[in-house]
Amino acid sequence: MTLAPGETLPDIALISPDGEPVRPSDFAGKKLVLFFYPKDDTPGCTTENKDFSTLADRFAASGTVLLGISKDTPQKHQRFIDKHGLKSALATDAETGGLSDALGIWTEKSMYGRSYMGMERTTILIGSDGRIARIWNKVKVKGHAAEVLAAATALNA
Repeated sequence: MTLAPGETLPDIALISPDGEPVRPSDFAGKKLVLFFYPKDDTPGCTTENKDFSTLADRFAASGTVLLGISKDTPQKHQRFIDKHGLKSALATDAETGGLSDALGIWTEKSMYGRSYMGMERTTILIGSDGRIARIWNKVKVKGHAAEVLAAATALNA
């Protein structure tokens, strides 16, 4: 499935670090940033999460909720949050058949001639109307959180 601005996300449940289900529809009426990343506690993913956390208060002031998503376990997410003092919520995507699978961002990757399944770093900004406002594919971490904040702040301004 390939999504485009103006469309709605499939309402597939994720799992919060406390084990509770969380769905995109839980944020109805609010702007929502879903940032999909490969793995907790790796250099790029740690930087991305810390960058979003640094700007969390500004996202909140713009009426925007942050939700970072990977396939790491809820327990690993909680350790990651605690270790780095992260302010943005994290959620676990299902091992198979999850939201990232439905969106086509859990995909085959290749490194050093070895193929494996992995998360394509992607960010989706959803407007308060529940429709996708913007999608960033194959995200480069440096400056990304600030760019997303600018887009979220400008949305419905």
